[in-house]
Amino acid sequence: MDTLYVAVLEAIGWMLGLAFLGLGIGLGLMGSKIAEAVGRNPETKNDVVHSVIVVALVLSLLLLLLFGFVFILLYFNPILNL
Repeated sequence: MDTLYVAVLEAIGWMLGLAFLGLGIGLGLMGSKIAEAVGRNPETKNDVVHSVIVVALVLSLLLLLLFGFVFILLYFNPILNL
């Protein structure tokens, strides 16, 4: 039973770590492309910034859903029966 609990905790750690890594890399690449786009065409700054804010909000919402899933795995996991 303990090995199953350790496996669940390890999977949770990997999920959160890779999610934050992917989110950080993705937002960094998106920020560099935004700076490039605004540098090329400064008149479209407002449109680009608004669309980026929407994308960032969607990404943060998905990250919050991942946290909800992690807490379900930690505290309400029917496999563990702790």
